[in-house]
Amino acid sequence: MNRQEFLKKIEVELKISKNSPYTIRNYLKSNEKLLDFLQKSPEQIDEDDLKIYISDNLSERAATSIILFLAAIKFAYSTILKKDITRDIKRPKREIKTPTVLTKEEVKKLIEIIDTKKSRLMVSLIYACGMRVSELVNLEIKDLDFEDKIGHIRQAKGKKDRIFNIPNFLAFKLKKQVEKQKEDNQKYLFTGPKGRLSTRNIQKIVKNSAKKAGIKKDVHCHTLRHSFATHLLENGSDIRMIQVLLGHASLSTTELYTHVSAEQIKKVKSPIEGL
Repeated sequence: MNRQEFLKKIEVELKISKNSPYTIRNYLKSNEKLLDFLQKSPEQIDEDDLKIYISDNLSERAATSIILFLAAIKFAYSTILKKDITRDIKRPKREIKTPTVLTKEEVKKLIEIIDTKKSRLMVSLIYACGMRVSELVNLEIKDLDFEDKIGHIRQAKGKKDRIFNIPNFLAFKLKKQVEKQKEDNQKYLFTGPKGRLSTRNIQKIVKNSAKKAGIKKDVHCHTLRHSFATHLLENGSDIRMIQVLLGHASLSTTELYTHVSAEQIKKVKSPIEGL
């Protein structure tokens, strides 16, 4: 089987399995890079070849890069060639990294410094509802229910739907945005000159605004999601409720977002205080 035939078969199987475009792209890229590096046909590649590739290309990368690479190769070879060449390769342990979180004052500064009303509304909504940036760009007009003050995020990560509360603070601005989009015969809540916005556009807005606001942290759209979860925890919200709001399948994932709460740590008194 030649390279192109193998990659096409992988793509077909991924689509049949209803994987996300993100997963399809990454799995294909991993297999493509392996084939390009080894210059062998798929049938000739074995466990030792994989180890050489990982050693030469991924040994300096995060553990998650190796884990994702092995998942991509396992899917391809198990599905197409009916063998798992990754079976005896030990997966590294995932690093537990403390996520970057903004203070409430930093979030306020970041939002206030944004020039345009539409950009300010988009960034405000990401923080206010703990959205992923991909969820924001896919939000449609029909997903907002102003009567019940809720919104629907459909087929988010893991193919799950969830709801979010429309904040009173943003309700009027969101209604105006909906009216404008309807007048322009638009399907999505936010669009640009070429139609639906790209996630890259919004990432750039957040990054540039953080720099303009003098925030020294490495800020991305996902930083606002981390901050949303952490600030809810600091306000006394139940962690299981935060799990539902974020759309996490596992509580342990939510704990990674929220264990960094400095305010919660400050509330813990040393036992020496009671002596």
